[in-house]
Amino acid sequence: MTDAILAPRPAPVDAVPPIDLDAYCARIGFAGPRTPTLETLRALHELHPAAIAFEAVDVLLGRGVDLAHAAVDAKLIGAGRGGYCFEQNGLLMRALIAMGFVVEGLAARVRWMRPAGLPPAPRTHMALRVNIDGMPWLADVGFGGCVPTAPLRLDTQVPQPTGHETFRVRPEGGSLMVEAERGGEWLALYEVSTEPQLAIDYELANWFTATHPNSPFRRSLMVTRVTPEARHALLDNRYTVRTPGGEVQQRTLDAAELERALADIFTLPVAPDWRPVIEQAVLRAP
Repeated sequence: MTDAILAPRPAPVDAVPPIDLDAYCARIGFAGPRTPTLETLRALHELHPAAIAFEAVDVLLGRGVDLAHAAVDAKLIGAGRGGYCFEQNGLLMRALIAMGFVVEGLAARVRWMRPAGLPPAPRTHMALRVNIDGMPWLADVGFGGCVPTAPLRLDTQVPQPTGHETFRVRPEGGSLMVEAERGGEWLALYEVSTEPQLAIDYELANWFTATHPNSPFRRSLMVTRVTPEARHALLDNRYTVRTPGGEVQQRTLDAAELERALADIFTLPVAPDWRPVIEQAVLRAP
């Protein structure tokens, strides 16, 4: 690993607004010490994706995604909604900085579930590098169906077990490839650049992700939530449950079942104007 990957640096000077830590900690159920330690980071990393679902319903509704800090807080904390990577990891980043962590935002090219031979994807995923006692850790609570449930060391290629999959981080060119092991096979999640990003970098990537016709969030309903007991995932109306032991259950939901799942399993405040999104998700089923 290179010094650029390992060197602890302060977050980019980007005028990070404060966050209501009491409200954030209550939202994810964190009652531990708010100190910049690995134990704190691990606790936040497990609780956050269990409490705040990954979703992009606003994209399907044609509303776009507002990354203004007040908008993210009002949506993910105040309204009990979920969000996708820019919202999720942006929120975690501000919480970590408020607790005294040294944090940098990173950008990644998603490789998850992409067929081989396709041209490179744009860098439309946000992740975080957190430096603790001189060691760099990858924090990412916004990667949907295979989000790590624990921070990952960035300075080792040794496989790193979590409560769900085992992950590893290996150099690839000038970037780092993050992979997960499933069924004895290493699957690529994303290729993350080690160059720190500014807020404006995410604004551009978010605009593409929320509005471009080729964005997967424009084409499908994707919702996930991961608890210590299971990963829960929706792709349109296909509901999948994957346990830490590797057991997988799938079933197809009708519109009424899908609406109940969004509320009961993914803990989302389903609104009446979501109904067209739900019906379209059922119609898209093969």
